[in-house]
Amino acid sequence: MKVTKQNFFKRQMTLSEIGEVGQQKLQNASVLVVGCGGLGSPIAVYLASSGIGKIHLIDFDTVDVTNLHRQIFYALEDVGKPKVEVLADFIRKRAPFTEVSFTNKPITKKNVFELISEVDIVVDGTDSLTIKYLLNDACVIKKKPLVYGSLYKFDGYVATFNVLQKDGNYSSNLRDAFPEMATDIPNCEEAGTLNSIVGTIATQQVNEILKLITGIGKPLLNELLIYNSLQNIQLKMKLKPTVLKDKIAKIFKIHTYLDAACSVQNPEWQIAPKDLKEKLEDENLELIAVLNNLELPFEVHQTIHINNFDPEKIDIDFDKTYVMVCQRGFNSYKATEKMKAKYPNLEVLNLTGGLSRYK
Repeated sequence: MKVTKQNFFKRQMTLSEIGEVGQQKLQNASVLVVGCGGLGSPIAVYLASSGIGKIHLIDFDTVDVTNLHRQIFYALEDVGKPKVEVLADFIRKRAPFTEVSFTNKPITKKNVFELISEVDIVVDGTDSLTIKYLLNDACVIKKKPLVYGSLYKFDGYVATFNVLQKDGNYSSNLRDAFPEMATDIPNCEEAGTLNSIVGTIATQQVNEILKLITGIGKPLLNELLIYNSLQNIQLKMKLKPTVLKDKIAKIFKIHTYLDAACSVQNPEWQIAPKDLKEKLEDENLELIAVLNNLELPFEVHQTIHINNFDPEKIDIDFDKTYVMVCQRGFNSYKATEKMKAKYPNLEVLNLTGGLSRYK
């Protein structure tokens, strides 16, 4: 059977609100998907399946076994492979009318303008507050719509930011909801998450994008949708556009937007998994896990959650070497930085790549 746009998108085009005209709008559209994890991966697949003409994926991470319970477009055989490559390959096999490309490196202050410049809409599928604010600020400056999604345990948040209104002004942005970046909100690796809420919020974001492109329905403009999955309730937080482009441009100029998961780690503060294996019997080695409920292949001396990590509360022995451990090496590096800031002469090392690379 020959696959055509007419038979591939038949059920969608049957909707009078979509039809051939709406389908062509989708075909002409381009979307940047930042983050290819729990939110970003289903967003990308659903967008491609809906007929978005061009999708560009951004992620620097590889598939980890801890991803699989909620990142359903990856398989066990994909563990260790770059997410963007696996996801792009999956999309190409099932969405013949979508051109998909990818960037296998972090989005940063240096490259964000270049990456968002060629697309119509940016969608936030990240798990980093720092990157969420980077995307928001860059989209405001460059006048790009941003479809926002975020998760915290059993709660999800969705909004469509920075859309040009009929009066010539732009709708609210992330800083109208949360003017300053919080420093104490854990990501899903730290706080945990349920796979059902991840899928719910991802498809809500897709819905926002489809409404924006086709012009049907009412996008979540000047409001933040908050959904609680345990009670099956939702509410909308009304927003007013008060933090405008000029102010955000000033913020962008001085802010570094550095994220522990994306920034370059000091190579002198690292210990490779193979080197750690050789030193496990060393009496002067002190292992500290910085996340709870890790499946540890070795015993640790302490477990201190990264949210409660305070070097001053640790009984320090300067004759010892301290090794920080987590699943992927990001939170443990945060702990390493804290330890080195407090005790510059203390030997503190981060397990490179975390337990995901310890075999």
